[in-house]
Amino acid sequence: MISSHKDVEKLTLTFVAEFGTDVARLWQVWADPRQLERWWGPPEWPATFEEFDFRPGGEVRYFMTGPAGEKPAGWWRITAVEAPHRLEFDDGFADHSMPSTHTVVTLSPTGGGTRMTTTTRFADLDHLEKTLAMGVEDGTISAMAQIDDVLGGA
Repeated sequence: MISSHKDVEKLTLTFVAEFGTDVARLWQVWADPRQLERWWGPPEWPATFEEFDFRPGGEVRYFMTGPAGEKPAGWWRITAVEAPHRLEFDDGFADHSMPSTHTVVTLSPTGGGTRMTTTTRFADLDHLEKTLAMGVEDGTISAMAQIDDVLGGA
């Protein structure tokens, strides 16, 4: 199950998902670009990671391919890596069409697996609302729903 919560006062959008695997295995869906490609982006917008420097100060560059062949590009600037429990990065569009965001991912063990909490902080309320209007909330839920297949090797 994947839930989402927007907090307009804190300017955040948070997703919480639980997976039936251990923290170390779930960490790999973030740390391995080939696994990340299998779920970063909804099924109709798959991602391709071209550059992947997964360390504090490192940069990640990717593009997503849309249904009509469009290829919007994005980037991350990794700000913290505490394997296998925490990742932080700034995230933005390569065309600078919107301000960047800051995302914190935490992986916590549960009784039967791992809880993944992903919180993104926005520059201002307008940025949060424009992002929501783009369908990012539903898109992220459908993207994260693909992680079980990645974990299962499908």
